[in-house]
Amino acid sequence: MTVASINYRPGRKTGSAAANVKGFIDAAEKAVPGKVDVILFPEGVPAVDTGIGYADVAEPVPGPITRQFGELAKKKNAYVIAGIYEREGAAVYNTSVLIDRQGQLVGKYRKVYIPREEIEVGITPGSDYPVFETDFGRVGMMICWDSEYPEPARALALKGAEIILMPIWDGEPTLVKARAIENHLFLVESSYGAPTQILDPEGKQLALAPKIGTAAVATIDLNRRYKDPWLGDMRARMMKESRGDIEIQRPDYAK
Repeated sequence: MTVASINYRPGRKTGSAAANVKGFIDAAEKAVPGKVDVILFPEGVPAVDTGIGYADVAEPVPGPITRQFGELAKKKNAYVIAGIYEREGAAVYNTSVLIDRQGQLVGKYRKVYIPREEIEVGITPGSDYPVFETDFGRVGMMICWDSEYPEPARALALKGAEIILMPIWDGEPTLVKARAIENHLFLVESSYGAPTQILDPEGKQLALAPKIGTAAVATIDLNRRYKDPWLGDMRARMMKESRGDIEIQRPDYAK
């Protein structure tokens, strides 16, 4: 499969979520002229640089924004993943959507780890780590602050994800690399501040998009196993030898 991760940011007030999304789509079409299987966009696409609050750009999923991305998916015959803001009743979620080659919504992931700054402006945390079947393999998604903690990537790996696609605003590159290594899977991030890159299960950078308006593109083999010369297939070992049976309890949580 060939993955393209987009490095783009408007850099000016566009004034609307729809205009933002169009800008990202136009940038992707220029940066990825050839055939790919996956196009990944960053976190918060409808809000960044608009001057509009998260709650004001939030909409149901599926909705107008997913239809915009669906048109790109059909045109490129590729899966599209993007970070948007979702409204369900009174709740607003920081959500990543997965759209298939026909432009249809496959599923969504609601960001579980919400930093204090997002909670203060009304973002509701998600409560699940879904894994989705695609025509190339099993996909998990994370969003930004999730990478600061080991649990999201581990949960996706235990559920059988072969690749994690992560929209991110900014983050700590060392921790992102660690999530790929400790779970021995491919990890792709699209970012405004952190590297927009594709990492293999050993944390090696396969592709980088260093400038706005470019894409990190790499062809990867999800069936390949990365074997340590002494310890063997580390993906299999890590999953089998993980001690998830031992409870980790925060001291301020009541049982």
